[in-house]
Amino acid sequence: MTATKKILIVVTNDDEFEKVGFRTGLWLSELIHFWEVAEEAGYQMDIASPSGGKVPIDPESLIIPEMANATGLKGEVSKRYEDRAFMNLLDNTLKVSDVDPTAYDAIYMAGGHGVMFDFPKSVPLAELIAKFYESNKVISAVCHGPCGLLEVKLSNGEYLIKGKNVTGFSWNEELIAKRDRAVPFNLEEELRRRDAEYSKALVPFNSHVVEDGLLITGQNPGSVRAVGKAVVKKLEAMTQEATTSRPT
Repeated sequence: MTATKKILIVVTNDDEFEKVGFRTGLWLSELIHFWEVAEEAGYQMDIASPSGGKVPIDPESLIIPEMANATGLKGEVSKRYEDRAFMNLLDNTLKVSDVDPTAYDAIYMAGGHGVMFDFPKSVPLAELIAKFYESNKVISAVCHGPCGLLEVKLSNGEYLIKGKNVTGFSWNEELIAKRDRAVPFNLEEELRRRDAEYSKALVPFNSHVVEDGLLITGQNPGSVRAVGKAVVKKLEAMTQEATTSRPT
């Protein structure tokens, strides 16, 4: 792998739970906390979405006080939310089908319930992830972001996540969030149905990150920073390995 020092972030375009009409979208901290970690490590990032263009923000990601440590408007989230130049990046995202995978070292899929509606339906996203993986690039996702992994098949016809250790937003967490009747499917169950080895934290909303080769997944909003650090560490190790193995 030739390092580009760039990471592609993929977010949702959907802003509504289809069955109930609740507003949804990107869970903002899942973008910002990852961005902060990767930027500090010297990585540049582009933001893409299935349809391109404007990205909606889940209003609850701005106001839930009991989850403030993971999701609320404080610290880096508050600063970035008030940074017009940064927030303008969400007005004109790249279209996934237009992305050149050779320009990036890794892909990161942020969550928010919106991804449950557009990520699994996006054939270009599934194809892009497969290209990343088969080009020895890091695949990462957090919370509902692993919805983007559900329909990814490799060139051998098998699901990318078959036999892989993964995590994602658990059904217990969906029940606590009172979105069990609004979501189109049970993410935990769908990951298992594709023969992934799913695991979760003993306590809902505790940080939980799972690594399996090039695949790095986090369970919930509180796992974002740890996912970012794991991605950076993996990329640095891969770059070091490529450098040391290069013939002199």
